[in-house]
Amino acid sequence: MAVDLSSYSVGGFDRGASRIRELIWLLVSLILFRMCPVSLSPLKCAVLRAFGAQVGRRVTIKPQVKITFPWKLAIGDNVWLGEECWLLNLERIVIGNNVCISQRVFLCTGSHNYKLATFDLIVKPIIVEDGAWLGAGSWVGPGVRVGNHAVLAAGSVASADLSPFGIHRGNPAGFVRLRILTSTV
Repeated sequence: MAVDLSSYSVGGFDRGASRIRELIWLLVSLILFRMCPVSLSPLKCAVLRAFGAQVGRRVTIKPQVKITFPWKLAIGDNVWLGEECWLLNLERIVIGNNVCISQRVFLCTGSHNYKLATFDLIVKPIIVEDGAWLGAGSWVGPGVRVGNHAVLAAGSVASADLSPFGIHRGNPAGFVRLRILTSTV
């Protein structure tokens, strides 16, 4: 047997909104989120809310952030979304409070069933708990829970849950040591 992409199926995948709403979002996000060279965070947050996202207070959204479906997004208070990060939220992404998602981070809720010749779509939510930091250029895969105050080092790949207060690094990301927070250096 061989892969046959002509019989590919998205199964019961629910986009969560009408095609018209999705088209309007694509146009608005292209202009305001991807082409706009300045942050304009309050405006971006208001637009996300208008499209159904849950967005907390004091959220910073840098230029060129890409969000696939805002109606499948929840962001807590005091969150930073860095330049060029991509939230490919075919399924729900929940981001807690005081989370830093650095530049070029990719949160990917979708994949494919490589065991099937039809290569069917698989989607699973991502949860990033309070106080987590996702380093520049890191990747978080479908179904991953980033624990409370966990750190994913720059360029690392999280294909499994990250432990609370753990510092994780590599591909696949492995536990390195505990994150110890202090009030001074």
